[in-house]
Amino acid sequence: MNTINPGHKRAPLPTAVFLSALLTLPVLSGCGGDSQTAAPPPPVDNTTGRNVNYPQRANQPQQAKKGLSTGQKVAITLAGAAALYYLYNQRKNAQGQGPQGKYYLSKNGRVYYRDAQGRPHWVSPPPEGIRVPESEAQRYRDFQGYNGRTTGRTLTDIVPQEAPTY
Repeated sequence: MNTINPGHKRAPLPTAVFLSALLTLPVLSGCGGDSQTAAPPPPVDNTTGRNVNYPQRANQPQQAKKGLSTGQKVAITLAGAAALYYLYNQRKNAQGQGPQGKYYLSKNGRVYYRDAQGRPHWVSPPPEGIRVPESEAQRYRDFQGYNGRTTGRTLTDIVPQEAPTY
């Protein structure tokens, strides 16, 4: 007998079990593993980019082609020697002096400009690199710093013989 609240009746046992099951169902379904989990990717041969120990299946989608993404085709980052050569080419025919004036290439493979007093000032590429449209960047693809490369030509490879040695 319910002595605390005489007007309140208890729910029957089947209803209580049913409501408890409904409340625990979302918790239990969230804890379970997905029955359709993907298999881990096969090992890849780094020299060829092909799967090792797994033959290519006919219904398997082809791997994405390696190369530049759409964003990289629009602008390529030049750093190091490639960035310096780009800056030099942009300013070698400019008028005036100072950082916005004419740039020169020295025999030691460095780029510089002259201030109003004629003193040379060395130009360093920005550490984050320079974003250049792909059409312009292709000229610099053989140089160190092209799209993050650490190998390639340096500016000493293109120094004109009549350049001063500063």
